[in-house]
Amino acid sequence: MAKDMEDVAKMGQANMEHTMKVWGEWAKNWQAMTAEMTDYTKRSFEDGTKTFEKLTTAKSIEQVMEIQTGFAKRAYDDYMQQMTRLGSMYADLAKGSAKPFEQFMPTRR
Repeated sequence: MAKDMEDVAKMGQANMEHTMKVWGEWAKNWQAMTAEMTDYTKRSFEDGTKTFEKLTTAKSIEQVMEIQTGFAKRAYDDYMQQMTRLGSMYADLAKGSAKPFEQFMPTRR
């Protein structure tokens, strides 16, 4: 009976270690995603501010259209790049979260 209790205690300890590892990975990945979104927001705000400054000094409607078109293209391209990066980060988060539990899954052949 003492051996059984010892085995249960070891299993409990192993489960706790797996859980802490998963939470550690989650926290690390969420911090990286937060930093990524903070950088994106900062870049986006700075580009919008620079564009507004250019618009206030535009001399013609053609110049305004050119500035606005350039801004829209940059904003769209940057947004699509950012969403691709975040999608990849979310996929890595999901894969990393599942890794400690793979040992409990039966293998298929």
